[in-house]
Amino acid sequence: MTAPARPAAPRSFDHVDTWVFDLDNTLYPHHVNLWQQVDERIRDYIADFLKIGHEEAFRLQKDYYRRYGTSMRGLMTEHGMAPDDFLKFVHEVDHSPLEPNPSLGDAIERLPGRKLILTNGTRSHADAVLARLQLDRHFEDVFDIVAGELEPKPSPAVYDRFLKTHGVKAERAAMFEDLARNLTVPYRLGMITVLVVPENTREVFREDWELAGRDEPHIDHVTDNLVGFLETIAAKR
Repeated sequence: MTAPARPAAPRSFDHVDTWVFDLDNTLYPHHVNLWQQVDERIRDYIADFLKIGHEEAFRLQKDYYRRYGTSMRGLMTEHGMAPDDFLKFVHEVDHSPLEPNPSLGDAIERLPGRKLILTNGTRSHADAVLARLQLDRHFEDVFDIVAGELEPKPSPAVYDRFLKTHGVKAERAAMFEDLARNLTVPYRLGMITVLVVPENTREVFREDWELAGRDEPHIDHVTDNLVGFLETIAAKR
């Protein structure tokens, strides 16, 4: 009887010289619920824009998010919505729940090479988040939804634009994300992929479609302790 094949060992970070991080629910804990504010404002915007009730707005919001990568892209595609007002409205949130995270800053600083943000949010939102966390000085730049020409992750085009804009070699980069589906393309391009899940648990409490893929081969590493994970990488380098 043939023994089952052993799973391949996770790829290492020995060759990585560019570290790419998602923003929301990746650089700050999921339980802070900052993104919940954005989520609620998206629902409110949809209800007002389409003149529908909040229950129907919520259904459409999640349907568009699942099918198009962002609710905004769904509204643009299905209803011809202009994005500027939407982006401004949904990101006007209270960032005060975020607190400085010097341990994370130190861990990021110890990584050798460049550090970049790749987010489906706006630059202004990213700047506010990084400032509250006191992480802004650790990152070279932010590639936001506008820089991606309003095309969100996981669209292959946004990764191509990101790599070209910043001159990043995918085979020498690592990507940190809180959604497994957003790591499919980076893995295919040759990036090391890290799925960041809520602290103190390796389980992700989300809808089934959001969980899909986290046990698939395109996930090289899973961590529920980003600081400790980065410290281990730096120590080995």
